[in-house]
Amino acid sequence: MHRWIALVLLLATFVPELPAQTGSPAVEIRRVLEQQQAAWNRGDLEGFMRGYWNSAALTFVSGTKVTRGWQPTLDRYRRTYQQNGAEMGKLEFSELEIQPLGTGAALVSGAFRLAMSSGKHPHGRFTLVFRRFAPGWRIVHDHTCSTE
Repeated sequence: MHRWIALVLLLATFVPELPAQTGSPAVEIRRVLEQQQAAWNRGDLEGFMRGYWNSAALTFVSGTKVTRGWQPTLDRYRRTYQQNGAEMGKLEFSELEIQPLGTGAALVSGAFRLAMSSGKHPHGRFTLVFRRFAPGWRIVHDHTCSTE
């Protein structure tokens, strides 16, 4: 009997992930990203930042620059996308892949695209590490590469 249980557990680790059910980590993480996208498209950076862990230990990597902490990350977004009449554009996430890393963490990769009124379309790829906290799933590490 114990061998069968061990075999079933072993095989379960190799079975492809089934479609997410409501309330599953993948569904909850997608919801966070959808809320971020909607907040961005409203011009609401504070709403966008609700998807991030509000901690000095948050890390955000873009190009060769590393920003540490929730507030410095918000400040960076403000400087880049709201200061001196900068435009935020319309954000779209795509190609999302969500891989659980145990019960309380997940690795997320995807693509983003910004549609600007100037006709430019900055775009790129990102890798996120999510952790589950009492209020829900939050990004604890964001590594984004972009081009114009």
